[in-house]
Amino acid sequence: MKNKTLRLVMAALLAAMTCVATMVIKIPIIATGGYINLGDCIVLLSGILLGPLYGGLAAGIGSALADLFSGYVAFAPATFLIKGIMAVIVGAFVKDLTKKSIFKTVLSGGCAECLMIAGYFFFEAVFMGYGLGAAAAIPGNAIQGIVGLILTTILIPVFRTCDLPLLREEK
Repeated sequence: MKNKTLRLVMAALLAAMTCVATMVIKIPIIATGGYINLGDCIVLLSGILLGPLYGGLAAGIGSALADLFSGYVAFAPATFLIKGIMAVIVGAFVKDLTKKSIFKTVLSGGCAECLMIAGYFFFEAVFMGYGLGAAAAIPGNAIQGIVGLILTTILIPVFRTCDLPLLREEK
C-alpha cells in the first residue's frame, strides 16, 4: 500500500461510498428541511482507514458531492470542511487499525460528531442567517452522529479481520 495511486483509488472509493451512504437512506427532519443519513459512518471510517490526509479529503469530497447532488448546494462548502475535519480528527487519534481500542474510536468519533453538530449550528446561524433558530437542527444532527458512531464501532472489527492495516501507511 505504499503506492500513492492505490491510496488515491481507495480515497476515491470511500468518497463515492460517503456520497451514496448520505444520499440513499434519508430520514427527513420536517422542522428543518434537512435529513438524517448514514454518511457519517463512512466519514469516520475514512479517517480510520486512510488517516487524516486521504481520509479527510475522501470524507469532505464525498459529503460535499452528496449536498450538490441532493440540492443542498449552499451547504456544500461547509459540509466539505466539517466532514473533512471530522475524518482528520478520527484519523489523527486512531493511528493503527490493528491496535485500535473501542474507547479510542468512540472518544475520537464522539469529538468529531460534536464538531459536526457545532459546525452546522455555526454555519446555519451565521452564514445562513438563521440565528438561534439553527438550534432546531441540533437534535437531528445529534441522532445522525450517534448512529454513525455506533455503526462505525460495529464495523471496525470487520475491517480488523481484513488485510487493511496497510491503508494507513501515509509516509
